[in-house]
Amino acid sequence: MPLWQKSIKMSLVKLTIKGISYSQTQNGAYALILNEVDGDRKLPIVIGAFEAQSIAIALEKEIKPPRPLTHDLFKSFADRFDIVVKQVIIHKLVDGVFYSSIICERDKIEEIIDARTSDAIALALRFSAPIFTYKNILDKAGIYLNANPAELEGQNSDDDGVLSTPETFGIENESSKSENAYKKFSLSELHELLETAVQDEDYEKAARIRDEISKRES
Repeated sequence: MPLWQKSIKMSLVKLTIKGISYSQTQNGAYALILNEVDGDRKLPIVIGAFEAQSIAIALEKEIKPPRPLTHDLFKSFADRFDIVVKQVIIHKLVDGVFYSSIICERDKIEEIIDARTSDAIALALRFSAPIFTYKNILDKAGIYLNANPAELEGQNSDDDGVLSTPETFGIENESSKSENAYKKFSLSELHELLETAVQDEDYEKAARIRDEISKRES
């Protein structure tokens, strides 16, 4: 039985893409927001500027770059040699880093390719392939948006800071500053900060706080 069929029996959760939010703490970084299909949890994943641009272009079906991006080139290469991406699985989370596999098939032979999650999702969009993660990963890293629906009435339904069109992004590395920002807080304070970040829909900040909590509780 192919791996992707076996995986379905191992508590896989299907995800969809909500959007890409601008980073408020790290220039050149963005938060890719994934939603579970049959639930309310969101899975924020911090990604780089190039990957954010590539995913944004893939989401905008009517926008075609004048020359193929790297992920477009991979798609053309795969099409030429009859390689199909069947699905993407986010299969591991270690120290705030998500690991993914691309499940491919050629001549009815299945292959598994290790990939960065941002690259895997950029390719999944181009192949119209589903995206999954395991339930235990979503249980650990998923974020609930605990808003009362009645409180949302009259609010703008559009998501502030979510990319609707691709742009060219600059990169400035402030990762060391971002990584150390939450070390001075206690666990209880981190949980309070996490709840505030979720309510503000600052998913990039929420992802970093969640990662710091995960490191301490692991």
